[in-house]
Amino acid sequence: MEQRNNVTEFMLLGLTRSLQGQKILFAVFLMIYLVTMAGNLLIVMTVVVSPALGAPMFIFLGFLSFMDAVCSTTVTPSIIINLLHEKRTISFKACTSQLFIAHLFGGVDIILLVVMAYDRYVAIFKPLHYLIIMRQRRCALLLLLAWVGGFVHAVPHVLFVYNLPFCCPNVIYHFLCDMYPLLKLACMDIYVVSLTVLANGGVISVAIFTILLISYGVILHSLKNLSQEGRWKALSTCGSHITVVVLFFVPCIFIYVRPPSTLPIDKSLTLFYTVVTPMLNPLIYTLRNAEMKSAMKKLWTRKQN
Repeated sequence: MEQRNNVTEFMLLGLTRSLQGQKILFAVFLMIYLVTMAGNLLIVMTVVVSPALGAPMFIFLGFLSFMDAVCSTTVTPSIIINLLHEKRTISFKACTSQLFIAHLFGGVDIILLVVMAYDRYVAIFKPLHYLIIMRQRRCALLLLLAWVGGFVHAVPHVLFVYNLPFCCPNVIYHFLCDMYPLLKLACMDIYVVSLTVLANGGVISVAIFTILLISYGVILHSLKNLSQEGRWKALSTCGSHITVVVLFFVPCIFIYVRPPSTLPIDKSLTLFYTVVTPMLNPLIYTLRNAEMKSAMKKLWTRKQN
């Protein structure tokens, strides 16, 4: 793909210009990254080595943890490195790569959350046919669909950036490369592009978020027909899923469901769903899932012996 402009690099404004603030943030983000990697990789390892976690729900959970670990690695280390330098520049190719990877994994996460909701629907409404419906081949196809959907979501963003003429100074008022901060630097009418970005990001996020909330509402409403033990187990699992859905979608919707603009709160919201949420997901799932906690205890006991 040939670049249509002469831009070679951008300057990232970052999170703060205060040297003391940079030192504090460096320590905070380093700790967050270590906790994120430890928590998510622990879940992945537990799912892989524990025969008791062979159900599709745990396969999807392990895949989500893998995605969180990779997504965090594409964002957090660059933030940490930039906090050590006064001049925060990023090459054009690195910027587009960061943009592509962030939206690729974001798109995969969105579809994966839908898949996990479907999995819970089948488990609760058709328990006798669950293993037949959610057989291994279908799970693999659903994961492949998530990758394809994420790729289709991410490609237009890169194509738009490659074809935009940029004005100087090329200062991005953010700590990473994203569409709206980049569109502010374009030397052309971005009305059509912004509508496409709005549809590809904001509208889709709102639609899927609404569908997920309705589907979980139907699931929760049906719990009255289950036994008390089954009701508590389903409520615990669905509660974890709903929490993750809200933490992921609400910041995305606020950022992308509006005309191209950058607000001071955007940095905080972007930090939340790209850095903090991947750290919280393992805690949300493990603390409310007895089977996962039991498998982790067995794995820890096995390693101790």
